[in-house]
Amino acid sequence: MSKYSRKLQKLYDTAPVQETAVLVALIRQGQTDHQITEYLDELSFLTETLGAKTVYRFTQRMEKPDVRTFVGSGKLEEIKSYIEHFEVDMVIFDDDLSPSQMRNLENELKVKVYDRSLLILDIFLNRAQTAQAKTQVELARFQYLLPRLTRMWTHLERQRGGTGTRGGAGEKEIETDKRDIRSKITLLKSKLQDIDKQGVTQRKGRKGIVRVALVGYTNVGKSTLMNLMTKTDILAENKLFATVDSTVRKVVLENIPFLLSDTVGFIRKLPTHLIESFKSTLDEIREAELLVHVVDISHPGFEDHISVVNNTLNEIGAGDKAMLLVFNKIDLVPKMPSEEEMMHMTELEVEENNYLDFEKLAESYTKKTGIEPVFMAAHEGTNVEIFRESLVKEVKKQHIKMYPHYLEDEVIDMSLYKDLE
Repeated sequence: MSKYSRKLQKLYDTAPVQETAVLVALIRQGQTDHQITEYLDELSFLTETLGAKTVYRFTQRMEKPDVRTFVGSGKLEEIKSYIEHFEVDMVIFDDDLSPSQMRNLENELKVKVYDRSLLILDIFLNRAQTAQAKTQVELARFQYLLPRLTRMWTHLERQRGGTGTRGGAGEKEIETDKRDIRSKITLLKSKLQDIDKQGVTQRKGRKGIVRVALVGYTNVGKSTLMNLMTKTDILAENKLFATVDSTVRKVVLENIPFLLSDTVGFIRKLPTHLIESFKSTLDEIREAELLVHVVDISHPGFEDHISVVNNTLNEIGAGDKAMLLVFNKIDLVPKMPSEEEMMHMTELEVEENNYLDFEKLAESYTKKTGIEPVFMAAHEGTNVEIFRESLVKEVKKQHIKMYPHYLEDEVIDMSLYKDLE
């Protein structure tokens, strides 16, 4: 064997191996197969965002979760056999697990178990960039994990951010880790109070100018729209929770300055701990005069997404804000053909294409909100001017409330807003 061949023998593949996961969901009474598929597709997208690969999906038809194992002993045995045979790294549930359920499942399955909240928390921890967001997510994650701590979750500082190594120590070490976590929670709360004080001071400096917040379900195109309006380069990608940190930029349209903020996207079953910990970030929404609700109209469940966002806004005390509804990604939706075109199509063709009647949709939501929605494709730049006109119209309404004697032909002294740059 040559010297070169011996060197090659000593080389090791250091590329990270992508971990694998199986998904588990309960089918409850009244839920359709289509809904379950949609929910599991979203859970699979979340899993991919975390960095793992979905290899199989399990469903169990039950009205209430099993108190001990969530899915019942028969289904648990089926899951266990699968993960042992295919050496799966983790099991992810589409619902939250109680502390006892998580302990029982990890003891039975011998792999790491995620529930929906823990999965979202770990994604947020990976995505957070600012000190505030990192502290908020870390606090929420520790608070959520504390009663659920098992052997699989010891030495959290080495597994932070998601798909870490499996295995752990004994009960004594778990108790030590619990004490460490309690200490960390106390420190993080103190740190967050200091950060919140800075945030309050910053927001006080924004008084006297209209504040507009982009809200919506995750991955609907808020960051793309923000980049379009502010000519900045905020991260916008086809992943859930691409934006965790709120970003504020000043925009001037028709001589009226306003602040535009891009906020974290909402999602079905958003963890309560996360909402509580993100209080200061959500203040950008609570303190805004106008909300721009961005909707991905190409998603088959966009109406459910609208309900999730509206319910979350009500939960954080921002449900009564003035709102502009924006249906985004119209380039991905087949528009309703004309009557003449319909005459040359069969009923089956019309049904299979899932056409959307934008006119009827606009009429319906105008009756509900009193404001005609905007249809656009931010990524393609379609109907951007229409969106700008609608946004200016709504911003003017808020500006007049602040400055009742403002004349539309008056030129605003921009030096007043230098501190907002």
